[in-house]
Amino acid sequence: MNAPKTLKELAEIAGVTSGTVSRALSGSSLVTPATRDMIVALARQHGFTPNATARNLRMRKTNTIGVVIPLGHEVRQNISDPFFITMLGLLADKLTGRGYSLLLSRVVPTDEDWLLKLARSGQSDGIIVIGQSDQSAVLDRVAELYRPLVAWGSHIAGQAHCSVGSDNFRGGALAAQHLLERGCRNIVFFGDARAIEIGQRLEGCRSVVERSGARFIVVPTHLVADAAQSEIGKYFRTETNRPDGVVAASDVIAVTAMRVLAEQGLAVPGDVKVIGYDGLPLGEHTMPPLTTIAQDLEQGAENLVSSVIQRIAGEEIHSVILQPRLLIREST
Repeated sequence: MNAPKTLKELAEIAGVTSGTVSRALSGSSLVTPATRDMIVALARQHGFTPNATARNLRMRKTNTIGVVIPLGHEVRQNISDPFFITMLGLLADKLTGRGYSLLLSRVVPTDEDWLLKLARSGQSDGIIVIGQSDQSAVLDRVAELYRPLVAWGSHIAGQAHCSVGSDNFRGGALAAQHLLERGCRNIVFFGDARAIEIGQRLEGCRSVVERSGARFIVVPTHLVADAAQSEIGKYFRTETNRPDGVVAASDVIAVTAMRVLAEQGLAVPGDVKVIGYDGLPLGEHTMPPLTTIAQDLEQGAENLVSSVIQRIAGEEIHSVILQPRLLIREST
């Protein structure tokens, strides 16, 4: 007799229903121990392996977590961005360790229903969003209807969606305070404050610099290196009151700023001190090595995965705010 390929075929051999076979192989207490042992023994004898896809469809479970990168404010940013690559690697490791696959989507929102469509697609058991971009209102609206949703990003009082991320206001304040302690009195911030996280970094930085009486300038800057290089280059070519300190909204922007400064014959940190944000590995390999505000991305990924799995199970999980730390290197 050919080896059984379906629950129905194994059930015919065992002389029971397909439902009994399914319950027995899943360890259900609804099947008597004797019947369960008999069915398990037959399955082993015939080398029968249940069809995981079919079982998951019956249970409305995919064992997959959707990981979504929304680019509402920065449509040119690629998944190859160092921050995304770092976070995706960490999430993949954490999800695999918990028995889940990762389904990746890069989304440029064109309407307010983009996230709801993903949530209702049935392709995943839950969704992790990397970065709130300018989509906080969309996240809040979908969170009211779809519980297994967690976002990497800032927590704002009153938000409906569950988030895991750093205290970005504190991170910005740490960056500014460090430059002031290094003697900087003319500080420029490079970043795009339309993104919630960057907006909070800017406000943290501004709060410290303005209290000190030092000069503070904000230059809207893209996260994409090529665009950032053009914007930073234009600023330094036209600014007559040259800054002595740079707070960059990301490590990528900071590295770009150091390249522009070198091209213009300015030394880091001798002429201008530069501090980044994220704590990515690339900062260790710049010349000079980059001072940065480090986010605990390892712990962040762990919290994101744990939170979405607990929400899948119906538990009420609240936002997590991680504390950033100042990582001092030679650029300041």
